[in-house]
Amino acid sequence: MKTDMNQADSTTEQRSPNPRLSRLKTRRKNWLAVHLWLGLALGFLLSIYGITGSILVFHEEIEEWLNSEMLIVKPPEYPSEYQPLATIFEAGRKAMPAQAKPVFATYPRNAQAALKVKYAVATTDGVREIWQVAVDPYTAQVTGKYLLERSDSFIPKTFIDFVFKLHYALLIKSHDVSTVVVGLSGALLMISVLSGLIVWWPLTGRWRQALTIKRKASAERLHYDLHKSAGFYTALIMLPVLFSGIYMVLPHNVVPVLELFSPVTYRYWFQSTPPANNVQAIGMDAAVAIAMQRYPSGRPHLIYGAPGPTRTYTVCQDGVDAPGSLLQRRCLVMDRYSGKILDVDDPVIGTAGEVFTQWQWPLHSGQAFGMTGRILVFLTGLACPLLFVTGLIRWLQKRRAGRRIKPVKINSSHNHEDLNRNYSAAD
Repeated sequence: MKTDMNQADSTTEQRSPNPRLSRLKTRRKNWLAVHLWLGLALGFLLSIYGITGSILVFHEEIEEWLNSEMLIVKPPEYPSEYQPLATIFEAGRKAMPAQAKPVFATYPRNAQAALKVKYAVATTDGVREIWQVAVDPYTAQVTGKYLLERSDSFIPKTFIDFVFKLHYALLIKSHDVSTVVVGLSGALLMISVLSGLIVWWPLTGRWRQALTIKRKASAERLHYDLHKSAGFYTALIMLPVLFSGIYMVLPHNVVPVLELFSPVTYRYWFQSTPPANNVQAIGMDAAVAIAMQRYPSGRPHLIYGAPGPTRTYTVCQDGVDAPGSLLQRRCLVMDRYSGKILDVDDPVIGTAGEVFTQWQWPLHSGQAFGMTGRILVFLTGLACPLLFVTGLIRWLQKRRAGRRIKPVKINSSHNHEDLNRNYSAAD
């Protein structure tokens, strides 16, 4: 009799619910609701960000492929240096109207690439146009030019510029509105990714099931496995990419938060000081020369012009190899009149907050880890529409299944346990 009672107590103890597990399941259910509604509300935007971001990872290669006659040049058969930058920029300026102002330049990324300069032109009817001029760096001959965008149209004129504007502004004409929409949606998508990781976490320790896709599974199970697997394996890339995107569109909001932990400077906040006398601004070629003096081992990449009286030049160089730093990118901000260096993005001498911000663009583009990083960001972007579609399909499947389930009368704790187990397997 005593043995029977002990067996009964043991059976009851085994069937009694685990209070901790029950709390975790309740918490998981709440986070599932958060993940669900954020995914349904923002999944389409995530798909847009992901697809356009994947394209932009290789935007230079795609642009050269689409405009090969202009952007790809033939190097001389014998070793030859580029023409002086002043000569190259002068050739580009002559291809534009006198009132055109250089706003941005891209240095040739390899021996076959042309140097590209963007110009802003104010037309007689008050429209602002952005043109791109390509120059052969070996001969200083203009290879072509084309219109990129007009201020009276929210649709850019070229494919790559269309993708850029869709990615960072969703084609919203108002800059103030687009930054809020993109920044806020990025923050909510970070919450969605984090909540997805909480929901994914296997409470019963079934790690193999959580990390793999079941072979020969039903359509319902396949969509579920694709969603959870794609979400888990891309989360490590997606979180920093989303954060860096928020930082780049809303720096005025992110930097003050970072400054709570470490001093931070932001290069776009510096301004040139117009002199009392009528001193002419230095050219973009002189700005590059100043940067090369500071980092002679670097290769110029991006050159930000100074079209306004208080604007500054910014020259970004790649390939600066310094001990103690994984980042090989350096950016210098300088006064457009005197050439005085106002700010330096250098992880070797920067504060912790500045180094953190200097990592954001290389992480966002994948360039921080070379071609491997670019491919990882590319694949993560392609996973975004997969996550949205599989999540939407899974939600519709569960809705249909919920409508078919009839009320079941529970007669014992054993039946209740079996029912819970069935629902858990379905999830």
